[in-house]
Amino acid sequence: MGFDWIKEFPAAITVCDRQGVVVAMNDKACVTFANEGGAALIGHSLKDCHKPESWQKILTMLDTGKANTYTIEKHGVRKLIHQQPWFLDGKVAGVVEMSIELPEDMPHYVR
Repeated sequence: MGFDWIKEFPAAITVCDRQGVVVAMNDKACVTFANEGGAALIGHSLKDCHKPESWQKILTMLDTGKANTYTIEKHGVRKLIHQQPWFLDGKVAGVVEMSIELPEDMPHYVR
């Protein structure tokens, strides 16, 4: 099976390497970032498409291995953004970003 499921996964998944260069995007990420270049972003630095504060957060994740999670709203669509460093041989190798659209009527449970 491998990682074929990621291609059509209904959340945007973007992966960068240790230098912050985009190395992979699934179909949803290519559509989500179409105005910024879509699949053509592969091979380019995240620094080129982020504000300085956001780039600093990426550098911090690459340095510390700690995740960054938040919600946003763009064009009336709420999203959960989860940025998680990925590891190779126990060392940070890059960051995976998942952007998941949240339904307006999403329930919240405390368990």
